[in-house]
Amino acid sequence: SLELLRSIEQAVLTLEESPTAAEAINAIFRAFHTFKGSAGFLQLDALRDFAHELESLLEVVRSGEVKVSRPVIDSILAGADVLAECTREVGLQVGGVNAGQPIPVPSGPVLALVRAALRGEAPPVAAPPAVAAAPVETPAAPQATVAALTEAVATPATAAAPASSAPAAAAAPAPKAAAPAHAAADNFVRLDASKLDDLVNLVGELVVAQAFVVESGEVRASTNLELAHAVRKLARITRELQHNAMSLRMVPVGGLFRKMTRLVRDLAASQGKQVRLVLKGEDTELDRQLVEKMGDPLIHMIRNSVDHGLETAEQRVAAGKDPTGTIELSAAHRHGGIVLRVSDDGRGLNVERLRAKAIEKKLLDPAVQLDQQAALELVFLPGLSTATAITDISGRGVGMDVVRGHIESLRGHVHIESELGAGAAFTIRLPLTLALIDGLLVGLGDERYIIPALAVRETFRPKPGAVSTVHEQGEMVAFRGEQLPVIRLGHVLRRPARAVQPEQGIIVVVESGNTVRALLVDEFLGKREIIIKNMGDTFAGQTLVAGGAILGDGSVGLILDVDSVVRAPRMPVTAGTTMQMVKV
Repeated sequence: SLELLRSIEQAVLTLEESPTAAEAINAIFRAFHTFKGSAGFLQLDALRDFAHELESLLEVVRSGEVKVSRPVIDSILAGADVLAECTREVGLQVGGVNAGQPIPVPSGPVLALVRAALRGEAPPVAAPPAVAAAPVETPAAPQATVAALTEAVATPATAAAPASSAPAAAAAPAPKAAAPAHAAADNFVRLDASKLDDLVNLVGELVVAQAFVVESGEVRASTNLELAHAVRKLARITRELQHNAMSLRMVPVGGLFRKMTRLVRDLAASQGKQVRLVLKGEDTELDRQLVEKMGDPLIHMIRNSVDHGLETAEQRVAAGKDPTGTIELSAAHRHGGIVLRVSDDGRGLNVERLRAKAIEKKLLDPAVQLDQQAALELVFLPGLSTATAITDISGRGVGMDVVRGHIESLRGHVHIESELGAGAAFTIRLPLTLALIDGLLVGLGDERYIIPALAVRETFRPKPGAVSTVHEQGEMVAFRGEQLPVIRLGHVLRRPARAVQPEQGIIVVVESGNTVRALLVDEFLGKREIIIKNMGDTFAGQTLVAGGAILGDGSVGLILDVDSVVRAPRMPVTAGTTMQMVKV
């Protein structure tokens, strides 16, 4: 039922752009009809009757007696919201929460909208933006009872109420044609996501075991051609199995993106603004866990774009802009990862205002001078907001710091671009998956470390004299026409290095957000596909290590957190210094 209601929302949003889209109207009608039949079968009469009224509205729209208009769309969305809330309550009761209690169906206000739409009249009162409505206890409200259903069902339902106050959002598009939709549905199988995770974990262990075999001394020293052929075949099959297993967790970001269409519509209506949402790259695939965890950060950034970024229609016309503001949400594969971008053509970020607010909140020392990029990143400070008034959407300075922390916890980065009066853009770089990364294996002293390939721009061996010392700036190396600060990895980790002179080692050019640095290591040992292992509570108090990986010889390689390495103070190696982390 919840899937049906989400498909209704998406089809309604299609109707807003194309009011004569017959297939969208038919899809909504079929969804309400199916919902009505299911509710009747379960003897939830109040839900059945309410769905019947909505179905009647769609019937006259489908027949052409009533044209698709704003009152019609508002009625459908408001009705779907009521049905969604009641359905979630049914799921909770089946799961044992308030089992057997009557469920109020607040149908009165919605039915008034429906009847007005059927008569072609304006709504009896100004229709508020359709948001997820919680059932309201009213004596006149019809009620549905699920006591019999609760007794009959042994397995708890998994329909849970949303965790945030964001409006219910569309997750599945309306089918363009009935036949292809049914044909496509036959090619999909539903299964518990935990089974996929178990499969991926087992394949990861298989990859590690295969690496043990391939890199063992006996196999390397063997001259048996049949054994060498079998080992190569094992490596190829294991690699293909690993890639196929990882692809099972990959899902298109389109479902996540389409959830934002309803959010933008409701926020625009509540703010009295005209907003157009443009989606690009909806077919781009990303790890299922990343898609789930990126929902809240994207919702917050979209809210900020509508509330803070975009002007009202009158303000935009006065500024010579299109009265309808545009928010663009895009996704693309780039540099072995994925790039999500949220941009708008609104006011842009006022750097001076950000700085003044940060000083006012005592978050910034007035004596500190910031460049343009550093000033823009003030928006990520906790407690900072440029809103002139606190609303139900924003204004308390809570959010953007959490957004960045959330993205960085997923091993991602967020970068801001803004031009005053022209708009702002937030670019998020993420790995494709949380379980597997491409990494560069580097040596430092007697130990090996892994640098995520997503953060690496280039590697090279510096020529003698290429690294120079600049007063109060430390070591710098010439790289493609610019001078990059050199970070000696041994200094950061407080571990001895074999490369005393820069030309004895390898420079790895890494980037963190908009910051580029030259990381000096002893040697480059090759590129690997790394199965990430959690380091546990032992490493919970440090930030330089993002995880670990079991290498082919059975030893453990630490995966470096490039953001923390770039920001860490550079300390010289002295006799007796040791790394202030547990040595594996």
